Amino acid sequence: MITAYAATTTGGTFEPISFDPGPLASHDVEIAVQHCGICHSDLSMWQNEWGMSRYPLVPGHEVVGTVSALGAQVTHLKIGQAVGLGWQAGYCMTCSTCMGGDHNLCDQAQGTIIGRHGGFADKVRAQAASVIALPEGLDMASAGPLLCAGITVFNPLVQFDIKPTDKVAVIGIGGLGHLALQFVRAWGCEVTAFSSSQSKAQEARDLGAHHVIDSRDPKALKAVAGQFDLILSTVNVKLDWNSYIGALKPKGRLHLVGATLEPLQLNVFPMLMKQRSVSASPVGSPQVMADMLAFAAQHGIRAQTEHFAFEQVNEAMARVESGHARYRVVLSRD
Repeated sequence: MITAYAATTTGGTFEPISFDPGPLASHDVEIAVQHCGICHSDLSMWQNEWGMSRYPLVPGHEVVGTVSALGAQVTHLKIGQAVGLGWQAGYCMTCSTCMGGDHNLCDQAQGTIIGRHGGFADKVRAQAASVIALPEGLDMASAGPLLCAGITVFNPLVQFDIKPTDKVAVIGIGGLGHLALQFVRAWGCEVTAFSSSQSKAQEARDLGAHHVIDSRDPKALKAVAGQFDLILSTVNVKLDWNSYIGALKPKGRLHLVGATLEPLQLNVFPMLMKQRSVSASPVGSPQVMADMLAFAAQHGIRAQTEHFAFEQVNEAMARVESGHARYRVVLSRD
């Protein structure tokens, strides 16, 4: 049996449940959950903002724990090994996308909390291909957010061949942004933080930003016109996107990893004349996730976390919903 915390209605209170997951599939892994980060996507699923939630809902897709059981065909992991599980819990493993190494883009990719129970539980199951061994030197208590927020901001650096000599800006200093600043700085780039909260300016510098710009100041945005190779937006709100397009160098890219729900209003001419582009991406493939964790361990990159006991899940979700967490909330067992 697995015990978990589930909401039975949209935005409802989390209550304990127990369920029998049945026999472990031959290519699956069961993880004894020690820590589980809470992502804004958990909040969106809890409140059914995307219209795909099924109840009872057990969120949790930033899972860190140890292998408690292995399917008969799993040979690359071992019982007791420290592992992590992120947004995706399985792939078809046969399509051209999977075979090309882009498992995260598979049409049949299974969400860890979409149509299945996630990590707000004592155990969680997933396809072995989606379960990532944690490298030595990585702090397990703060590693959970790397498995979603971390890979989300790291993946574009790999996909777009960002160079150490590039100038990169990050919009938003929150759950995603505070990790993006650390990754981009360790990558070797000149880093600028755009933030609407000047109280975070020094903190942004401590996290790796060389420069901090007040995103509410139109003059400040104009002053950096044509400067950036990449602008990484981690926010989920509507902004004056054309001002950020104008801040790109020729062939520069505005890349969205925050789930902005409103349509983008873009002027094509400034993009056309300078061959600028706008793109977006989800999490990364299992191999890129493994590389990201190794990079984080090597450079001492870690999420800033606030910890709650699993029994405090309702208080923890309220903390995330308030927007006051600095910067990620994690459920932890002693």
